[in-house]
Amino acid sequence: MTAPHDRGDLLSDRVAIVTGAGSGIGRATATAMARAGARVLVVGRRRDALAATAAQHPAIAVHAADLRAQKAPAEVVEAAVRRWGRLDVLVNNAGATAMMPLAETDPARVADLFALNVTAPSLLAAAALAHLRRQRGTIVNVSSTYGHRPLPGAAHYAASKAAVEQLTRSWAAELAPEGVRVNAVAPGPTESEALSAAGLPEDTVRRIKEAEAARIPLGRRGEPEEVAAWIVRLADPGATWVTGQVLSVDGGLDLT
Repeated sequence: MTAPHDRGDLLSDRVAIVTGAGSGIGRATATAMARAGARVLVVGRRRDALAATAAQHPAIAVHAADLRAQKAPAEVVEAAVRRWGRLDVLVNNAGATAMMPLAETDPARVADLFALNVTAPSLLAAAALAHLRRQRGTIVNVSSTYGHRPLPGAAHYAASKAAVEQLTRSWAAELAPEGVRVNAVAPGPTESEALSAAGLPEDTVRRIKEAEAARIPLGRRGEPEEVAAWIVRLADPGATWVTGQVLSVDGGLDLT
């Protein structure tokens, strides 16, 4: 589909890092930003998936990394700055979903979930901060509709996304005096590999998708490009007076 922001000057000369860019929202965001004029470093654990993203546009470069590794945040930022000399936009999209009822709470799974969904974006933002200050840049975090509504059977995932939303608001207030804007998008159920990656059987994934679509006022799950369009808008240097916001992109699910 063609996004409404597909013009070649919206992010002209900007440099962006997009994590979790091997599929779904991350891939769509990297492609949309490149089409809008940015040079984009895509980050994830699967080099082949990142290469498929990079094939979408010549302004996209690949950096394979596990963001939970100790040196990864600094190395990611260094890779972007070494290649292009600056950093303007950080999109913290990488994350994992975990179905975990309270009775099945496992400390290792909880720690892994928060390491990727909360700690990794925090450390990456910290590593990028000096460059973002220099450029009066922006951070866009990717939360979820379940960052602010209950998700029975996956409370720890919901809690990790609630943490992302509070990080967004707190960083926005902290960094506003330096001209660094911080916002988030909170997608509703969106087509991606997340449910399959969580280890759910395909018939279960299908049932979940059907149930989600039935609850959404617009009657369907979202497409990654529809979320990416709003990430690009929040990263737009013209959005100079927007910070600390968590924008729901969910087909009206928050109305229910």
